[in-house]
Amino acid sequence: MLYIECPWCGFRDDEEFHYGGEAHIQRPTDPNELNDEEFSEYLYLKSNPKGVILERWLHSRGCRRWFNVLRNTVTNEITEIYPIDTLPNSKEGTEYYGQNWRRKSSVEKTIKPREYK
Repeated sequence: MLYIECPWCGFRDDEEFHYGGEAHIQRPTDPNELNDEEFSEYLYLKSNPKGVILERWLHSRGCRRWFNVLRNTVTNEITEIYPIDTLPNSKEGTEYYGQNWRRKSSVEKTIKPREYK
């Protein structure tokens, strides 16, 4: 069983949440303008790493708010949870965010991630 800490409601069982896919990827504003290749890339090409990944989650049976999670796909360990309109603060989260080929979100244009030495 996976326990997720909602930033607003606290720790809850994973049955209260809905997985929303990768975080910080650009979603098409008008999918009808995309050609078949572009739409296919958006729908089917995912990072799917073995290890840490930034994900979006919805507390569907609680406050119904979206938030981002840094989770290890091997151990299911959650190391960071942060609001949907911000960027990760942890070193692991910042590194993954910087290496993710799919990141081109509107958040990226307005907020710069922390730099670690």
